Amino acid sequence: MGDWNLLGSILEEVHIHSTIVGKIWLTILFIFRMLVLGVAAEDVWDDEQSEFVCNTEQPGCKNVCYDQAFPVSLIRYWVLQIIFVSSPSLVYMGHALYRLRTLEKERHKRKACLKAELEGTDPVQEDHRRIERELRKLDEQKRVRKAPLRGSLLRTYVLHILTRSVVEVAFIIGQCALYGLGLSPLYRCTRPPCPNTVDCFVSRPTEKNVFMVFMLVIAGVSLALNILEILHLGVKRIKQSLYGYKYRD
Repeated sequence: MGDWNLLGSILEEVHIHSTIVGKIWLTILFIFRMLVLGVAAEDVWDDEQSEFVCNTEQPGCKNVCYDQAFPVSLIRYWVLQIIFVSSPSLVYMGHALYRLRTLEKERHKRKACLKAELEGTDPVQEDHRRIERELRKLDEQKRVRKAPLRGSLLRTYVLHILTRSVVEVAFIIGQCALYGLGLSPLYRCTRPPCPNTVDCFVSRPTEKNVFMVFMLVIAGVSLALNILEILHLGVKRIKQSLYGYKYRD
């Protein structure tokens, strides 16, 4: 399997700017998709063509039967699924980092304004002491690592969840349309140039079926988490509107 380090490091940054449900979604993506796909699934599927055996010696028959039985390699299909499902998170991360830099600039600008205001006040005045307290508070604050999830950033976050949900559904439907819920150990092929109905045999069909069902279940869990996150954000916003407390996550 290819090197996941780049995608992993980017998604770690996304993890910082996500809600608690989003963090669970990313954990499932890392452990149950990327890790399982790279460590276990590849070994099960690496013989899908070499061990695809047909009871004929007709030149080209085995190749066309394999192409019909496996129109898309499921390993490559799952890799594409991970990439496409992760892509909306990268767009959100870009917006979050932009918002974060804006907040840092505002913080430094506020600090500069307070210093200028401090120079124009008498040390014995209450305003002087108030400004000093605000400056100390700004100095004690750690660098902002997470932008507040509100306004345009919240809209981007919701949009990226909806987008990856649509992509998830599309890939689930695609896998079911291509392979159904599992593979049959015996595949009968009648495509030219095969002289007649040819019996072909899939290697390790049970293991392959286990991973197919596993990946479908994980995709379903990820989709459910997306829906749960939308509901989570909706409840938070409703509570904020009703009770007026500061939204934070």
